Amino acid sequence: MPKTFYSRNLPHYQPPHATYFVTARLDGSLPKEAIERLQQERDEAERFFSGAIDGTARREKISEIRDQYFHKFEDLLNGASTGPRWLGEMPVASIVKEAMHYRDGNAYDLFAYTIMPNHIHIVFSLERFGESLYEPVERLAESFRGGARTGYAVTDLIGSLKKHTALEANKILHRAGAFWQHESYDHVVRTGEELERTIWYVLNNPVKANLVDSWEEWPWTYCKPGFL
Repeated sequence: MPKTFYSRNLPHYQPPHATYFVTARLDGSLPKEAIERLQQERDEAERFFSGAIDGTARREKISEIRDQYFHKFEDLLNGASTGPRWLGEMPVASIVKEAMHYRDGNAYDLFAYTIMPNHIHIVFSLERFGESLYEPVERLAESFRGGARTGYAVTDLIGSLKKHTALEANKILHRAGAFWQHESYDHVVRTGEELERTIWYVLNNPVKANLVDSWEEWPWTYCKPGFL
């Protein structure tokens, strides 16, 4: 049975029957010092409110702090003037696009995504896969052999996508080594209203980053037909 919670640099809550918003970025896309500074600010704020308020109010405040952390993190990615931008190259972006669509209906229901020059956002549902998630995941990712599988649904699923796309992208780029940052950000989308907000956020990311004037102009954005 899939496990549901762990914490590394980021908290990860991954129930098997849920809808997710995931962000994955290229390795080296942000300076280590900038990430550490943001994490320190987040941790200090969480510690303060953990002792200052109780119950529901505390959970809501910590959720708000984590949202603020994510948006600061996203602003850094959109404004990054250094670091790799391999996803901005058409052959590399095509590999990632194909991999995300290949898993649609096999390992998740794909709702939306955008491929930015140094990161991706993807929204998908695992609700109709549930406990049986690992059968399609194991078919898709031989990388889980030898104990590489974590037992966490989204971590393993995104790990399989990263493994495949990194191998193929490195071939095109004539390079070796890490392609993706190891840890991704994942968030459970709990309501229909939140899902709508999340999808619009994903679609409008290229607009926010001043890459295009309208989300329809960005070639690496997708939304499931009928959602809008």
